[in-house]
Amino acid sequence: MTREGFAIGALSQQCGCNIETIRYYERIGLIPRAERRGRYRYYTSEDADRLRFIKRARALGFAIEEIRDLLRLTKSGLEDGVDACADAKAIAQSNLDIVKARLEDLKRMEAALTDAIGACDRDSFRGCPILATLSGTYKTVDGRIVP
Repeated sequence: MTREGFAIGALSQQCGCNIETIRYYERIGLIPRAERRGRYRYYTSEDADRLRFIKRARALGFAIEEIRDLLRLTKSGLEDGVDACADAKAIAQSNLDIVKARLEDLKRMEAALTDAIGACDRDSFRGCPILATLSGTYKTVDGRIVP
């Protein structure tokens, strides 16, 4: 490459992000439209930094709109850091509440699956306890599947 910037493939490798994901983020406005030279897109180091920010935010479970808000805050955070930090904290707290709720759901799923799998090993259940669990045709006593 003879010009400043780098192509989408290099950005993908540098940030560990799929090329289609980069194009998607560009389409929805999370990263700015890349400069085009012919049929190729060229990205800057600022684009790479922004993409890494987005990737870390996604890994922490932030939704696209939350990431959009956080990106806006990174711009304003340089001028009014306290307000930006308070707003970022509120977004993060909301995300944490969602993560905690998901964890509770996962614990309930774990218990139901553990019980259904354990019921397979007991001779007292007629039929398949896993299929009965999925079809809703089972009975429970104290949270345990019974025949």
